[in-house]
Amino acid sequence: MLQFLKYVLATIVGLFLFFIVSIFVLAGVGAMFSSDDKVVVSEKSVLKLDLNKPIQEVGVENPFDGLGGPFSGNESTIGLKDITDALKNAQKDDKIKGIYLKVENPQAGWATLEEIRSQLLEFKKSKKFVVTYGEMFSEKGYYIASAADKIYLNPAGGMEWNGLSAEYSFFKGTFDKLGVKPEIFRVGEFKSAIEMFARKDMSEASKKQSLELITAINDHYLQKVSASRGIPVATLKGLADSLKVENPESALKNKLVTNLGYWDEFENYMKTSLKVEAKKEITYIGVDKYLKSGDSSTDGDFNKRIAVLVAEGEIVSGDNSDGGIASDKFVKELKKLRDNDKIKAIVLRINSPGGSALASDVMWREIQLTSKTKPVIASMSDVAASGGYYMAMGCNKIVAQPNTITGSIGIFGLIFNVTDFMNNKLGVTFDGVGTNPHADWPTATREMSDFEKAMIQKSVNEGYEKFTSKAAAGRKMPVEKLKTLAQGRVWSGVEAKGNGLVDELGGVNEAIKLAATSAKLSEGDYRVRYYPEKKKPFEEILTKMMGDEEEKALNKNFGELTSYAKMYKKLMNMGGMQARMPFEMVIK
Repeated sequence: MLQFLKYVLATIVGLFLFFIVSIFVLAGVGAMFSSDDKVVVSEKSVLKLDLNKPIQEVGVENPFDGLGGPFSGNESTIGLKDITDALKNAQKDDKIKGIYLKVENPQAGWATLEEIRSQLLEFKKSKKFVVTYGEMFSEKGYYIASAADKIYLNPAGGMEWNGLSAEYSFFKGTFDKLGVKPEIFRVGEFKSAIEMFARKDMSEASKKQSLELITAINDHYLQKVSASRGIPVATLKGLADSLKVENPESALKNKLVTNLGYWDEFENYMKTSLKVEAKKEITYIGVDKYLKSGDSSTDGDFNKRIAVLVAEGEIVSGDNSDGGIASDKFVKELKKLRDNDKIKAIVLRINSPGGSALASDVMWREIQLTSKTKPVIASMSDVAASGGYYMAMGCNKIVAQPNTITGSIGIFGLIFNVTDFMNNKLGVTFDGVGTNPHADWPTATREMSDFEKAMIQKSVNEGYEKFTSKAAAGRKMPVEKLKTLAQGRVWSGVEAKGNGLVDELGGVNEAIKLAATSAKLSEGDYRVRYYPEKKKPFEEILTKMMGDEEEKALNKNFGELTSYAKMYKKLMNMGGMQARMPFEMVIK
């Protein structure tokens, strides 16, 4: 009888949980269908561009946002494509009178911000206003804000104006304490991705390339701000050197902002510009909502398409990318585009620090095969380095933003010897048998012999030779010259254009135009379509139901140390040789 009651109770609990989950699913589905309704834009509307959230190449919408419940904790990401599409539409939309920028601390790379800023400058040709208000501005936030007509800073706020820095974390001390010995195999003086495991500070080579990289990015930053604000570059550098932008008053005095004011004062200015009565509310419309207001029809011939294939994240082998670039999945998608006669050219949009050297080579082969049948143009986003550059070098042409991080042509291998840690810290020892002297090689549970280490280094050397020879062929330059640009060194887009690693400077729009020209397509005679196609809302619901638990668990268990826990996970997922840029480079 007791067992029967247990089963009955379990059944009741199960039905109750199913009922609760169903409510949230139905709510999400209801929101999904209601969100498909066309949005009507009011007269005198202002497009609100909120960039204080993660920005990816293509956005991911959480259909449970605003509903509460167990699936609502994961923030939606906004898509760069959605932002630029909204700006293009708003430029010619008479109901949109201007743009309000919320850009205190954008969560995006420098090249992504470059794309947005360029489109904002294009929008300003419509003579509509672009204004911003912030309680504070980071350097990235100010880069976007500097394009505005009016820049309001809270009188009690502040802004960063002290130059850019690049920071790395080093774990040799941690490994020494644990008794973990990293065995490192690399080619290239500048291949500093492994320094975090083998050193407690930066090598001179790493300092050299990092300083030159951020200097190039900072110089471009200052030139753009100078042009927008009418302040000489030398003056801007002097303000950073002397820390003279110490408070809102000094920011106003030095013309970095146009006004000091609180939110109500900023809104009063907006109402005056819009000729709206003081008692009335301003009609703001966000990017997602605004894009649902437009005509869904697409210009251009359906039978003449340019495909933009997005490759974003770390490079891994197989089908499961976990938010990165999985080689098998990428190859399948590229083959579809190659075999589709309606697709006349492909833009490969790369935003990747690299990863598996093998996976990079597998994708390079398919890119090269495709480039022989139709034009393939690489468009580099924030970073297209190491394995990311490996992909790009198979394309017909390479386009990068001035502040793109690229290059890092090099390979390394990494194996951790955990013998001392397992033995001395945990009391675990290892023993075994094998049919041959090196049957367990490579291994992490014993010291490898010099011969075994030499064999791994030989494999890394061979991988480097393949990488550099293919890069040289792709760039049509002698291998000897290519190797002077390699050695694992990273370059800005400006530097890479100067040394021949990229062909042109520009964003995805310039890459699309180049693809069209290469395919002999006239402007307005083709359609642009992004791949892989964006998930439908119901698919997003299922993804949110099935995934993201690991992320929540990491945040709950590690708190502020979550970034290090993620780094450990990446480390454990490394298999085989790696074509990867300097690990976790943070420019701020």
